[in-house]
Amino acid sequence: MVKARPTLYVAITNHGFGHVTRTASVVAAIQARCPEILPILVTTAPRWLLASYLSDHFIHRPRSFDVGVVQSDSLNMDKAATLAKLREIRAREAAIVAAEAGFIEQNRVGLVLADIPPLAARIARTAGVPAWMLSNFGWDFIYRDWGGAFSAIADWISGCYQQCDQLFRLPFHEPMAVFPRITDVGLTGGTPRYDLDFLRQLLGLTTPPERTVLLTFGGLGLQQIPYAGLAAFADWQFLTFDTQAPDLPNLIAVRGPAIRARAGDFDLKRLRPVDLMPLCGRVVSKPGFSTFAEACRLSIPIVTLTRDDFAEAAILINGIQDYAYHQVLTPDTFNQGTWAFLHEPPHPPRRGADMIARDGTDTIAQAVVEALLA
Repeated sequence: MVKARPTLYVAITNHGFGHVTRTASVVAAIQARCPEILPILVTTAPRWLLASYLSDHFIHRPRSFDVGVVQSDSLNMDKAATLAKLREIRAREAAIVAAEAGFIEQNRVGLVLADIPPLAARIARTAGVPAWMLSNFGWDFIYRDWGGAFSAIADWISGCYQQCDQLFRLPFHEPMAVFPRITDVGLTGGTPRYDLDFLRQLLGLTTPPERTVLLTFGGLGLQQIPYAGLAAFADWQFLTFDTQAPDLPNLIAVRGPAIRARAGDFDLKRLRPVDLMPLCGRVVSKPGFSTFAEACRLSIPIVTLTRDDFAEAAILINGIQDYAYHQVLTPDTFNQGTWAFLHEPPHPPRRGADMIARDGTDTIAQAVVEALLA
């Protein structure tokens, strides 16, 4: 009898790009250790984003089991629309669980790894396979903070998470005490994979790192970035993945027409923020685990905006204040558009950059490989 190929079902929350990139980095490490493992990535994130982290074969199954938060950009949320979608998913729970459990059984999946759709645990339990999760927060934590009608949703989600067999709890985390078995691990994230001289030539980059800044606001971006203020920094260069960025002499749109013309056969969609971080002296971002983690793993100073209406943000910002060189700005300060914070040096970490573990990607990957090959 031919032995079935080890198969991993990876369910990723459909909220921005951060959950996708941190989980895809783990899947890439799994493939590097054991290429015979077949990952099925279950997410509505675009395939090109998955492919920017994964070089080997994978199956993309576009399905949505959660909503995260409905947002117009990386800072502005629509709670009413979020609640409506959550109620819709809850109403379809039985059908979703039955369909995905059947898919798992049909494809002889050996393990479910999730970041961090609540229904993934119930899907795995119904299919009779272990449910492992990785995250620094649960969606019950986010919704419970909003109160009102979200309290019942948070209770439902907590009940789902209680069926998880193993949580790999990432740094910058809330307690996540509802999970029955927790293993703390280090930071996750991708590893830069391009020669820096190649990148400088590709981007036409001439400034040293101390005058080079990466602007990255996640897959949702920001509606308004005060680019006009960059005129005061003519001898600096700024890098952005913003497809709507204006044409400015010191602003390099990484996937813009000028770079495309220079790239030739090189696929610019393969470029990730983590690949460009080593070129930069600072990363300017909104609060987001994946960006913070990748910058911390590379010891790149972080400039972050605050965010008062999302419970994870305060934990993330506290984390970088402890473990990274940093600056913390209010949205109002940022939107003034003077970029005056660039004249100030980043604050040193309160506890020390070397005081945080950075081995989360490898730790989780190794555990998954051992479980699937056992």
